[in-house]
Amino acid sequence: MDKLCYGLEEKVAVVTGGSRGIGLALARRLLQEKAKVVICGRKQEGLEAALAELGGGENCLAVAAHIAREEEVASLFKRAVRQFGRVDILINNAGMNLLTPSLAGAGLAAWTKIIESNLTGAYLCSRAAAAIMKERRRGVIVSITSVAARRAAPGMGIYGVAKAGIEMMTRSLAVELASDNIRVNAVAPGMVKTGFSEPFWSNPDVYGGIVNRIPLSRLAEPADVVHPVLFLCSDGAGYITGQTLTVDGGATAI
Repeated sequence: MDKLCYGLEEKVAVVTGGSRGIGLALARRLLQEKAKVVICGRKQEGLEAALAELGGGENCLAVAAHIAREEEVASLFKRAVRQFGRVDILINNAGMNLLTPSLAGAGLAAWTKIIESNLTGAYLCSRAAAAIMKERRRGVIVSITSVAARRAAPGMGIYGVAKAGIEMMTRSLAVELASDNIRVNAVAPGMVKTGFSEPFWSNPDVYGGIVNRIPLSRLAEPADVVHPVLFLCSDGAGYITGQTLTVDGGATAI
């Protein structure tokens, strides 16, 4: 285990989409940092598997919740406060995509599902967390967005719109919540080697085309995203708010 380095001991963090991929990696590292962690996801079996992988224990709570449903978000944060007394950190990580042939040709059902899972869920969780954080006049919100928010790509149109919305929400909330000493930032990865992106990187031909456009010549691993997120959660980022940190191996520098 790496040495503690972010000063997050005893902090209470809620990680949405925490049962797999980047969310699970974030939860694992937060526990290593001696934080108290609440993970949420829609599927109970996935949460139970994540708890087993994380080692369970009194510092980790798993709550099944659909974050696009207001009542379930309220229940999630009530349980977090009941278990740990407060919420210091929210990491909006949950998200999904449905590949659509075109943005203009996509059906309303696909639009609604992608927007709700990515943007509406992040908004509802941020609103609930901010209300708790305001009471203590301290807190951090970090959202996982994507370089897809700024670069159109086939099949990713609605997803890109949702992630662009998160970046604007980040800036707006940062300004609104600054007087309450609540910092709001985002991290925008390129493609990360998780199950979410497996349809792309598992195809050797597609993988090669993607990597050839990345100056660092590889896809990101979850840890490449975890460390920037936890830096933004730390006091070391105490004068950073309203920003989106791009983590893409230099791809958007070209």
